[in-house]
Amino acid sequence: MRFDKLARSIDEQIALLQERGMEIHDTALAYRHLSHRNYYRLTAYWLPFETDHATHMFKPGTQFEDVLRLYTFDRELRLLMLDAIERVEISFRTQWAYHLAHQHGPHAYLDARLARNQDHWQSNLDSLRVEIERSSEIFVKHYRRTYTVPDLPPVWVACEVMSLGTLSRWFANLKPTKTRAAIARTYKLDHGVLATFIHHLTHVRNVCAHHSRLWNRRFTITMKLPQTKPEGLAANFHLGADRRLYNTLVMMLWILDCVDSSQEWKTALLELVRSHNIDVAETRYTLLPLSMWFYLRLPRAL
Repeated sequence: MRFDKLARSIDEQIALLQERGMEIHDTALAYRHLSHRNYYRLTAYWLPFETDHATHMFKPGTQFEDVLRLYTFDRELRLLMLDAIERVEISFRTQWAYHLAHQHGPHAYLDARLARNQDHWQSNLDSLRVEIERSSEIFVKHYRRTYTVPDLPPVWVACEVMSLGTLSRWFANLKPTKTRAAIARTYKLDHGVLATFIHHLTHVRNVCAHHSRLWNRRFTITMKLPQTKPEGLAANFHLGADRRLYNTLVMMLWILDCVDSSQEWKTALLELVRSHNIDVAETRYTLLPLSMWFYLRLPRAL
């Protein structure tokens, strides 16, 4: 089938939405937002308001402001997630470097014997070398000016220039179970569960950092859910929402409590949902399943 659609002007986009039943009381507002937020980008946010996706007709009473409210909520949700991811990433980076250095030496990450897969180890090392060589951090420059052997800095310096993706790959490829378990014990988790969560979190972070839609996303990279430890945590996950954001939030709150406290972040999350009047009923267009919001202490009235 050949693509033969033509680009529509902003005025034509507004007219099309009105033809399909969307109420646009302030055309200047709609024009401004469509001029700076791609029409195709906004389509994901008006899906819940469609009566029929095939015809793209909207439910009676659907207003353009309803779509903007959902769009704004998603933007603020991404910013909130980035705040939590930063704290988790820094903590995990610290634990990885600390246990690796104390159990295997300052330059343990250069020891191929500690890797499960030698090819992956070499690939990770090559990537890390590039990150270190292009780093402008003062502590990296200091090491390179002062020391020549090894030519790469100790693990507690190297970890500071690692991306979350690079760190995730290093941990996944770490061979000594004792070291993996020691790192995971910080969060009272099994090391296999932690490895998959950090890998999943890398994907979530990329979604947020690239301004992609987080609300109502079905993730392609998921995490392994805890089964037995820590006690009580497993019951808070929703097995039917394994590709949705809810389980990510449950794990995020758990780790934040291990790092510092999740209460402030949890409060901000619940207030965000309330302030934008986000539907948490169990439909295919929800953020989370309503039956599981008790973990976040959200009133069921929402």
